[in-house]
Amino acid sequence: MKDLSIVIPAYNEAERIPETLESIAAFLAERRDAGHVDELIVVDDGSADNTAEVVERTRHDFASLTVLRSARNIGKGHAVRTGMQKGTGQLRLFLDADNSTDVREFDRLMAAADAEPIPPAVIIGSVAIDGADVTTSQPGMRSTLGAIGNRIIQRLVLPGISDTQRGFKIFTGEASDAIFRRCSTDGWAFDVEALAIAQALGYHILEVPVTWEHREDSRVNHADYLSALLDVWRIRKDLKADMSAGRYAHAGDQQS
Repeated sequence: MKDLSIVIPAYNEAERIPETLESIAAFLAERRDAGHVDELIVVDDGSADNTAEVVERTRHDFASLTVLRSARNIGKGHAVRTGMQKGTGQLRLFLDADNSTDVREFDRLMAAADAEPIPPAVIIGSVAIDGADVTTSQPGMRSTLGAIGNRIIQRLVLPGISDTQRGFKIFTGEASDAIFRRCSTDGWAFDVEALAIAQALGYHILEVPVTWEHREDSRVNHADYLSALLDVWRIRKDLKADMSAGRYAHAGDQQS
């Protein structure tokens, strides 16, 4: 078993992922010197470019690198789910391939977790709480759509969580196994599903401010917001049905 599994979902990221891989390689090298045994898992979600080949060329920079390839583009949710289930780390972090939040924010999240009286099973990076630093904001329309969507998500599914969509989240290995085997959302709303299942299982979720930079070449377009909200409605219905049927054993009760 590894100490930390880092999972990167990637779709047509050949141009942007080298910067992210360089940052992660330096971070993991420092952890390796401190005695940690970690792994990096990159899930190529059916890229039309040479993303997988670009990642493979950095293999010598990592003690443990796994590249998983989908035959076709399925969605970010599928890629994250695949990587998190493949990981063996006691902690499992997924982050975006565009390096919008640098891997070193991991230490910030873990320091916040260590200060908690109840150890959190899920630690999420947030730009919607005090202490967050947004170095480059999203364009106006995208920011507005995101804010509206977040209010809907909180009202329908996740009350009390200010920012569900940031691509920087840590799960304990036990929580990751319990949550992601229950997930089925392949699209952008997968974060909502994972966090809703975490809540249903009774896991303690901690939201921590991070530094985040909007990247212009985002893979999200305006139509994706509507699709994600439709998924949120489905997630709400499925979750209520599963709760009514008693399908959730409260695995995290001892932590909450």
